[in-house]
Amino acid sequence: MGPYKASQLVDHLATIAKSRQDTLARFRARPSADDPALRARQAARQAVVAARTARNTERVVARLADEAAREAESLAASAQAEADRIRLVAEAAALQTARAAEQKAARDARFAARKARARR
Repeated sequence: MGPYKASQLVDHLATIAKSRQDTLARFRARPSADDPALRARQAARQAVVAARTARNTERVVARLADEAAREAESLAASAQAEADRIRLVAEAAALQTARAAEQKAARDARFAARKARARR
């Protein structure tokens, strides 16, 4: 590989200078912060962001309300199930008490009949 030729170096430096000039020209051609078109675009972007935020908030509120409704429904169902279980336990206890009373009455009747037979 031969030495770097001066013409290539000059071309390279010219290309770099032109690139810098183009970049500077683009920077200077940029609209200022006071430009009405720029302000309109910024306002439009802010409106889009605000609308997106509002939609997201509505979605979150709807989801939370739905979750709360499902939770309340679940709690109501479990409360109803617990009430049914308590009612069944109470009915079973009442039935058992009634059976015990019937058995005691039958036993007492047999005992009284046996005593009556023994007295004769």
